Amino acid sequence: MSDVSPCRASGPEVVLSRPVLALERCACYAGVPSLLPELLDACAGEGPLAGLRGKRVLLKPNLVTARPLACSEPVVVAAACRWLLDQGARVRVADSPGFGTAQAVARKTGLDEALAPLGLRVEALDRPCALRLDTGVSFPVSRVALESDVILSVARVKAHAQMRLTLSVKNLFGCVSGLRKAIIHTRQGQEPDFFADCLAALWAALPPSAGLLDGVTAMHVTGPGNGQPLALGLLGASSSCVALDEAFCALLGCAAEAVPLAAALERRGVPDCLANGCRPRFVRLRPEEVPATDFRVPAHLLHTSFRPWRLLKSCLRRFWLSFKR
Repeated sequence: MSDVSPCRASGPEVVLSRPVLALERCACYAGVPSLLPELLDACAGEGPLAGLRGKRVLLKPNLVTARPLACSEPVVVAAACRWLLDQGARVRVADSPGFGTAQAVARKTGLDEALAPLGLRVEALDRPCALRLDTGVSFPVSRVALESDVILSVARVKAHAQMRLTLSVKNLFGCVSGLRKAIIHTRQGQEPDFFADCLAALWAALPPSAGLLDGVTAMHVTGPGNGQPLALGLLGASSSCVALDEAFCALLGCAAEAVPLAAALERRGVPDCLANGCRPRFVRLRPEEVPATDFRVPAHLLHTSFRPWRLLKSCLRRFWLSFKR
């Protein structure tokens, strides 16, 4: 990683004792453009979502691979971008898939087309610098993320073969640049609890983040790229990624201790965790008001989700795409 220069973490500037959560039923994506602004409006005066005019906001979708179900839904991303622009924010949409490029994934999933009317395009989370985490490891994190005032994590609700669930906090791992993410998944992923501790430390080191979760159509059984669709019919937004993820863990029937990242955030003493005294303010539905779902997660977690041949394949793909340009 000789091309990665060191940097310092600023960490979240906002600590919330009662984060706002807005959960609502949404049967199909046709309802997203009208419902999503209502949910974000409900959270707008709190934490990272307060006073957005003039702020540099990174909207971080999940563009893990060019399969529509694996990625953030274009209509959800576009609706969130429109809302941010209406607040006067300076919006950038960017991600850094472990395999392929964000631009190629956006093109194949229709995200670039959805963003075009807003004058936005998908960028790469590049220009990495070595961010030293308090777990003792360094992650090469994009300066685009670190130089933002606020991050809005926009993720699809998915099962995850390595972390059991991937929600809005896990989505922030995409701030690690390119292939280095896959390498970290392979190295630190051999110890799931330590990897989860590193992900929690990364969340703490990034700028303040808010969350938006798409559970209209979720991915379950396995993931993050090749699971099965499940119509949950839910949207959620919050001034706190951590509180939002905990709410979805509850309504999906997953105890925090069974989700390595949720458990790591609790161990860290994050105040937005229920176990650490948080009492979120629900402005729409509460998790217990959502009927039980058939959402299935992996019973046994893989120690690593990437293999060397996949790294080589991604290197060749990236080289070919850069050559085509």
